[in-house]
Amino acid sequence: MSKNSSNHLDQVIPDIEQWPIYKLHHDRRKFVEEIEEFTFNRIWSKSPGAVSDILSKTIYLEKIRIKEEPWKVDPPNEPQFWRRISKRLVRKSLDRSEEESIKTNEEILRKIIHRYAEEIVGTFRKQTFLFARKFLTLFFTRLLNTAAAKRWHRIWSSRFRLADRLKVTGEVDTIRELFKKGTVVIVPTHFSNLDSILIGFAMDTFVGLPSFSYGAGLNLYNTGYTAYFMNRLGAYRVDRRKKNPIYLETLKAMSNLSIQRGTNSLFFPGGTRSRSGALETNLKLGLLSTAIEAQEKLLKRGKEDKIFIVPLVTSYHFVLEAKYLIDQHLRIMGKERYIRSKDAFNSFRQIIKFVWQLFSKGNEIILSIGQPMDVLGNPVNADGRSFDKYGNEIKIKDYFVSNGIVNENLQRESEYTKILADKIVERYHRDNIVLTSHLVAFAAFQLLKYQNPKLDLYGILRLPTDDYVFSKSLLFEVIEELRDHLLEMAAKDQIKLSEQMHWELDQLIKDGISRLGNYHVAKALKFNKNGEIISDSFKILFYYHNRLENYNLDDQIKWKKLEMELEEI
Repeated sequence: MSKNSSNHLDQVIPDIEQWPIYKLHHDRRKFVEEIEEFTFNRIWSKSPGAVSDILSKTIYLEKIRIKEEPWKVDPPNEPQFWRRISKRLVRKSLDRSEEESIKTNEEILRKIIHRYAEEIVGTFRKQTFLFARKFLTLFFTRLLNTAAAKRWHRIWSSRFRLADRLKVTGEVDTIRELFKKGTVVIVPTHFSNLDSILIGFAMDTFVGLPSFSYGAGLNLYNTGYTAYFMNRLGAYRVDRRKKNPIYLETLKAMSNLSIQRGTNSLFFPGGTRSRSGALETNLKLGLLSTAIEAQEKLLKRGKEDKIFIVPLVTSYHFVLEAKYLIDQHLRIMGKERYIRSKDAFNSFRQIIKFVWQLFSKGNEIILSIGQPMDVLGNPVNADGRSFDKYGNEIKIKDYFVSNGIVNENLQRESEYTKILADKIVERYHRDNIVLTSHLVAFAAFQLLKYQNPKLDLYGILRLPTDDYVFSKSLLFEVIEELRDHLLEMAAKDQIKLSEQMHWELDQLIKDGISRLGNYHVAKALKFNKNGEIISDSFKILFYYHNRLENYNLDDQIKWKKLEMELEEI
């Protein structure tokens, strides 16, 4: 059943010490040892003779990382460790007898895996979790009431509810039931580094779910406060600078084994924050494949436990790091001279300002829980039963059987991973909730493109904003036409709309423009003193426009027809 979770629901598992994540980290030492052995066997089994090349490549890449991308969070002995490993590889492995080389390679490989495993696996502390739960509830609620009341003597009023600003909608009841029947892996869209905090807080506070094991970028550990909490709240560290095969295998082993142990997990299959502002379309398959491998291992051991994949879409009116992200996107595309901007998430003051602006202007964040599915992308109901596209119940075990037995087949599971990724992307676009700011930004940038037909994207982004005023009448007509099409799509379950999307058109547009102007110094859209619609930054407008990319909405705009209608008026 689909619903909007406006109230706090009882915990599915009231006793924290019975939570899977608590049990996992209570046995942390043994878990790390399992990861090390699993990773070693996965790498070594490919070919002991190829390990020298893997080690050499890893050492080379790590030396480059240390030199070109050092972080404050890196261990102080990092350079010394890799120098010692490099010297040992040269002295004891290369140009030695095969037997000596194999023995040395094994020792070096185990040392590197151990270092990575200890780095990746965090901890979960019950007392820290309870403190964080109280602190975040108090912090968000007080900030909301302060911002909304705008007067210090009303700070402690309980008039304003956090649930009115941070909303969870979609398959709330279903996911609560699935927690009782198997292991849940939530796969959200990723727009801000606040996603992990907000999703974790909302799932605990409003949906009543136990804490998830979730990946947090190692860069977030550069600040003391975030490092302290993340180290103790079940987060595992992901260092996106490390691209070497040993690190990636260790990271995948951690995910695989934790899911096999029944630990509910959360990871962003897009891999990193969406730089363009668009919904993810190309997912990273590494961690996603671990859920499929874990399911196969469970079935092979004769267990019927199912792993459930739950897409989740986050919807913001504005994103803290938007300017930084769109700059990076344009740099990656390589079409614009790039000036590096600072990631706003690294500033605690900016985070406070962001949350303040979010609450003070009545903005909301919506978390849309999509249709849960099994690891093959088939929809599942609240009982955990899988169904094909025709509504027929299917047994997932049948897809892992060959010659009458469950067996490992990496090529087969690779294909299953691609299928699952496609299904998740499909759900993202169907469960995406369109906010007024999304629609207004999309329409405005389309109008900008239409009125500058000889310019490519980069030419448009370089236009001086001081010289441009949006045609209010034409913009309103475009928004109305797009809104009508979105309503048709929503009726076909192709997309979801916020309740404000049903408002009178004038009210909808004013709301969308005001939301886009809430936070950024350079406003994506705003009304000037003459009541005209202008923009301070076409680049930021482009970022918010991209949220509705990949729906082919631009094909729905009949420009000539709209202009003719306006001329007749």
